[in-house]
Amino acid sequence: MKARSALKNFILWVSLAIIVNIVIYITLGNEPALEFLGGYIIELSLSVDNLFLFLIIFTSFNIPIPYQKRVLTYGIIGAVILRFIFIFLGVAIINTFHWILYIFGFFLFFSGLKILFNKDKSNDFSDSKILKFLEKFIPVTDKLYEEKFFIHENGILHATPLFLILLLIESSDIIFALDSIPAIFSITTNPFIVYSSNIFAILGLRSLYFLLAKLNTMFKYIKYGIAFILMFTGIKLFIAFFGIIVSTIVSLLIIAIILLASILFSLLST
Repeated sequence: MKARSALKNFILWVSLAIIVNIVIYITLGNEPALEFLGGYIIELSLSVDNLFLFLIIFTSFNIPIPYQKRVLTYGIIGAVILRFIFIFLGVAIINTFHWILYIFGFFLFFSGLKILFNKDKSNDFSDSKILKFLEKFIPVTDKLYEEKFFIHENGILHATPLFLILLLIESSDIIFALDSIPAIFSITTNPFIVYSSNIFAILGLRSLYFLLAKLNTMFKYIKYGIAFILMFTGIKLFIAFFGIIVSTIVSLLIIAIILLASILFSLLST
C-alpha cells in the first residue's frame, strides 16, 4: 500500500469514527460522546507504539510488504475478538471489585516509566519463545509460500513462517491490550463506549501501519508521548481513590497536548 493510499484509507476510518461520535452525541448526549472521543484518541495514540513493534517484527523476518497486508488483516480480526473478551471481562471485574481500578492505575504509571527509561534496542524476534514453543508441535517450513499460512509437504501439514509471524503479532497485541484497555477505563467503564472506540481505532490500524512504515523516521519521540499518556491515565485512576476526579474534557485536552507535543518535537528534530 502506497503512502498516499494508506493516508486516504486512514482518513476514511477516522471520518467514520467521527460520524459515530456525532451519532452518540445526538442519541446519548455530551458526556458519552466525549468518552468515546477520549477512548478513541487513547487507543489510537497507544497503537502507534504497537505498530512500530509490528514493523520491527516484519523487518526481522524479512517479510515482503505484500505479505504483510494479509497478516495485518488477520491480526486486526483477532484483535477485535480479543478486545471483546478483555473489555467485557474487565468491566465485569471492575463492577464487582471497584478497587481493581487503583491497581490498574499503578500498572499504567509504571508501564509509562518503563517506556520512558527503556533504551531503544534491536530485537531478534527469530529467537522468540512463542515461536520455539510452536515449532515443538508443528513442523515449520524454512521459506515463504506466497501468502499461505499452511502447506502440505510429503503429506504432512507444515506451518509457514508467515503463520508464526501472525502468532507473534497476536501475542504482542495481547500484551498491548493490557495497557490500552485499562487506560480507557480511566475515561469510562461503559462497555459499549469502550468497545466501540477500541474497534474504530483498530479498524484504521492497517492503513496507519503502512503510513508509519513510510514515515517511521519522522516520529522518534512518539514513544515518550505514549509513556506520558500512560502515566497520566495511571495517575488519574489512582487519585480517584482520594475523591479527585479529572473530567473527561480535561483528560482529552491533556492527552491531545501530550500527543501533539511528541509529534511536534519529532518533526522539529527531523
